[in-house]
Amino acid sequence: MKIALVDSGIGLLAAAAALRGLRPDADLVLSSDPDGMPWGPRTPEDVTARALACAKAAAEHGPDALVVACNTASVHALPALRAALEPAVPVIGTVPAIKPAAASGGSVAIWATPATTGSAYQRGLIRQFADGATVTEVPCPGLAAAVDSADEAAIDSAVAAAAALTPRDVAAIVLGCTHYELVAERIRAAVTPGAVLYGSAEAVAAQALRRIGAGPAPEAERSGGLTVILSGRPAGLPEHAMTYAEARILASIPLPTRR
Repeated sequence: MKIALVDSGIGLLAAAAALRGLRPDADLVLSSDPDGMPWGPRTPEDVTARALACAKAAAEHGPDALVVACNTASVHALPALRAALEPAVPVIGTVPAIKPAAASGGSVAIWATPATTGSAYQRGLIRQFADGATVTEVPCPGLAAAVDSADEAAIDSAVAAAAALTPRDVAAIVLGCTHYELVAERIRAAVTPGAVLYGSAEAVAAQALRRIGAGPAPEAERSGGLTVILSGRPAGLPEHAMTYAEARILASIPLPTRR
């Protein structure tokens, strides 16, 4: 079994680590675009072109499914990716966890990139899934880029700025960018104590397995391999990614034999 993941940068680590936990035997292909990151400020057409390039580079490795582990790409590029790859390769998008956050009761804050905050896409999800909950959209300028570069000071500054815009009585916070899941503990420490954080990594990983008819197998007999592609180039995990526990989990996966 082989599953590919696509993102602008290292935000895909959260979903990849979740897949690693569910299926240690799965081979993973991580295809990101550090040359073009961040994707948030780019036009929809540019995001689509860059996401397609990452997906096609991953598809050359013969995955059974491809996870679009990026909210921005899921908003703008999902139809094009599905048109290019399906039905041969199922394509799974990432949707902010608004529905379970609203179902928990109480008010909800959605942390997302400035491009996604207030967008027709996010407003549509709120109408569809918020179920009457009070929702505050919180823009997080610079946070994804700071996480991607593991810039500690910039992460703290961006988290503090977003926390200041988050109502103090909020009960749930939706992490509307995959990068934010890598710094969930910092976000939790900066907001109202007791607020529950909702990411997408676990749900996306489970959906990818369902799409290919596979279930969890934590006691797998073999350990899957890891392939890393950076803007179309074969590579390893970036050194700065090792700041995050998710990357350290993946670093233990054997690299493919080069011929």
